[in-house]
Amino acid sequence: MKKQWILPFIVLMLFTMIASACGNGASSGASDNGKQEATATEGTSSEAANTSDTITYQSETGPVEIPAKPQRIVALTNGPNILSMDVTPVGVDKWTAENPLFKDKLKDVAIVSDEDPESVSALNPDLIIAGSHMKNLEQLSKIAPTIVYTWGKLDYLQQQLEIGKVLNKESEAQAWIDDFTKRAGEIGNEIKAKYGDKVTVSTIEIADKEVFAMGDHWARGTEALYQAMKLNMPEKVKNDTLKDGYHSLSLEVLPEYMGDFIVLSRDMTRDNEIMKSGIWSKIPAVQNKQVIELDTKAVTYSDPITLDYVLNIFKEGFLGTGK
Repeated sequence: MKKQWILPFIVLMLFTMIASACGNGASSGASDNGKQEATATEGTSSEAANTSDTITYQSETGPVEIPAKPQRIVALTNGPNILSMDVTPVGVDKWTAENPLFKDKLKDVAIVSDEDPESVSALNPDLIIAGSHMKNLEQLSKIAPTIVYTWGKLDYLQQQLEIGKVLNKESEAQAWIDDFTKRAGEIGNEIKAKYGDKVTVSTIEIADKEVFAMGDHWARGTEALYQAMKLNMPEKVKNDTLKDGYHSLSLEVLPEYMGDFIVLSRDMTRDNEIMKSGIWSKIPAVQNKQVIELDTKAVTYSDPITLDYVLNIFKEGFLGTGK
């Protein structure tokens, strides 16, 4: 009887050992698969980290962690500077959107405002650029990293270089700075060679019944004229625009502020009463047909696109055929 139980017992033991070995193999396989899945997951996380890398930008309000390559920028200010670097924001302010130089580039871009943070948030931005004078800056900074600039704190070249840093295109920004400075300087030298080193240029803006004289950093091409081209403004203009950057004029004193040339910023779609006045018609620059007109709607910024635009107008206005 005992011998009859030995064979089944041996068979049972062998079966148990085989089953145990298979089980261990399956567990080992599952463990290896788990390791492979973990590795794959880590790889995906690493890729995500690479696409979401940040840099520390030293802003005027302190260091700000921003995307190394921002993809969804809301530009409440400095939209034109961003556009000049071949980057299109997902949202801009209404003044930029309505500017004739940028309309085509921004036809599918949302118009947003600092007064309506919800409109900004709806665009899911990864970076916001705002002005220090704007409202709701704290709320905006909770939506996305927010860089703040104070208008006029940086000159037009420094501002472009800073935008280049933000967009990871600093070398491109510097290349434009070098090229524009060279081109504008050469045109300025040609103008002085033709009209004399002491030739003066007044930049004024006529809006309805108001007249303003502009200093050397108030857009309307002033940065190109006075800083890059190094042309002279009349002393009276220089002195009276020194504090605020511009100076309001009455019609009666207008001739006192006029140089050999006048760069006139105005609404080109309608006539202006001031330009029909006897005082205007008697200004020597007007009589000598040395008035270069600009469309105000197109020249209220100091970005590369605008400055290249006005530089071409100035080259033709000062040096063009028949001059």
